[in-house]
Amino acid sequence: MTAPQTYVLVHGAWHGGWCWSVVADQLRHAGHQVYTPTSPGLAERSDMLSPAITLSAFIQDLCDLLARHDLRDIILVGHSFGGLVISGAADRLPERIQHLVYLDAFLLPPGKSTFDTLPETTVERLELSAARSGGIPPLRPDSLGLTTAADIAYVQARLTPQPIGTYREALHLNHPLGNNLPATYLRCTGTPFQAVGQGYEWARAQYGSRWRWRDLACGHDAMISDPDLVVEALLDAGAAPLE
Repeated sequence: MTAPQTYVLVHGAWHGGWCWSVVADQLRHAGHQVYTPTSPGLAERSDMLSPAITLSAFIQDLCDLLARHDLRDIILVGHSFGGLVISGAADRLPERIQHLVYLDAFLLPPGKSTFDTLPETTVERLELSAARSGGIPPLRPDSLGLTTAADIAYVQARLTPQPIGTYREALHLNHPLGNNLPATYLRCTGTPFQAVGQGYEWARAQYGSRWRWRDLACGHDAMISDPDLVVEALLDAGAAPLE
């Protein structure tokens, strides 16, 4: 039994705090405090959807949550696009964070945007889609590493468009990515999600032995398909942070 911890779980693109429900319940059952915020413009906040919502807005929203609840010594977890969000929060509020956990997270060098990583034709297609719908349409759940009909149906019913401004804006940091905080990267290897691969390789080359690296035999949306595996990895991060 590990000492009680505070976990803040940040979802990826098209998702919301709902995606952590099973993981959060298990962590709470183990005696931990858990927050699962939803970023502006998504899920239950989809009425806010606007091209004006940027990556900075996501980051500020998370920082506001930490300050509003005076959260300290937290384990801050970012899945997929949430990796950029927790990196931004770590840049601004490192004193509130004990450990960063990147769950199959999308990472960028500072000064790069998500659109900088995509072919020009893809960017044009997404811009056109966003002009019609107000956001970037969700991917198919099966492309997120989900395989069972129940998981696919559960996620399909809940995904919402991603504010396009979050893809347009570059990641702006005043410190190195992670801000020298203890960090763990959990890579999902069951069905590799190509969008995160380049960022993973870049971070591995940059941070090597300074971060902890672990492979999980599951698909990209691991908190849906393999919550037990994710919980075990998060408890391990909470019990043995890097020195």
